[in-house]
Amino acid sequence: MVTVVGVRFKRAGKIYYFDPDGLDINKGDFAIVETARGIEFGEVVIGKRDVPEEEIVAPLKKVIRVATEEDKLKNLQNKAKEEDAFNICLKKIQEHGLPMKLIDVEYTFDNNKVIFYFVADGRIDFRELVKDLAAIFRTRIELRQIGVRDESKMVGGLGPCGRPMCCATFLGEFEPVSIKMAKEQNLSLNPSKISGVCGRLMCCLNYEQETYEEIRKITPVVGSIVKTPDGEGEVIENSIIRESVKVKLRTPDDVEIKTYSIHDIELIEGQYEHREISDDEIKSEIEELDESDVDINSLLDE
Repeated sequence: MVTVVGVRFKRAGKIYYFDPDGLDINKGDFAIVETARGIEFGEVVIGKRDVPEEEIVAPLKKVIRVATEEDKLKNLQNKAKEEDAFNICLKKIQEHGLPMKLIDVEYTFDNNKVIFYFVADGRIDFRELVKDLAAIFRTRIELRQIGVRDESKMVGGLGPCGRPMCCATFLGEFEPVSIKMAKEQNLSLNPSKISGVCGRLMCCLNYEQETYEEIRKITPVVGSIVKTPDGEGEVIENSIIRESVKVKLRTPDDVEIKTYSIHDIELIEGQYEHREISDDEIKSEIEELDESDVDINSLLDE
């Protein structure tokens, strides 16, 4: 086991482990650490804890010191300089006529590098832009192209649910999301209804996916024959959310329909809902929605 602290450099950013090096450092403190980019200022979001060695990305760097008041002031000054740098870079992009959208600017704590984040449809030749920026800021310049998900994470905003976007508030890393998740959760496959502000599938499709998968493993499909506390019958309707099924029971006098929990029945003949969903099935359902302007293959690849 290795003793570490978890440090985050941006709100909802990825958490990195560092060696506390015997320092009296606690959750909520600010710290100065050495990273691959240089000296950085970050917040300790995970206090001292022991983690298995296999969870550590070697080499494990040490915390240089707990941030002083001077460090905190310098960090605020850097933030102010980032605003000026953003406006300068924006002007230079316009002068060079480059088809790119500037998203954010970040100074390393030691001012050894300025990082400009941008989005663009393809590769951009920004060599002349870098020369101009280096002449103005007289330090190392890095232009980093990011994707639309990262753009939304940096900019923030409200999601389709009306709440602040998950990626900008608490998601440290993006998890893989598939349109097959929407299919398994019985959601509409209309991209406009299951896509976030970034235009990609909503991250929240992943939150309940594991639960849906487990429930579908024990939920009989419609038409299956099951054994209930009142005898055998045929499943005529099921509900993954309610974890229940409606069963048609044949009695000597009449037909009776009752609702049962999936935990109170036993499959006799048929199959469970859990199954592999093919790409062709997804494509067919989207095409039926007449979403002719949707790149189906891109949704399947997410």
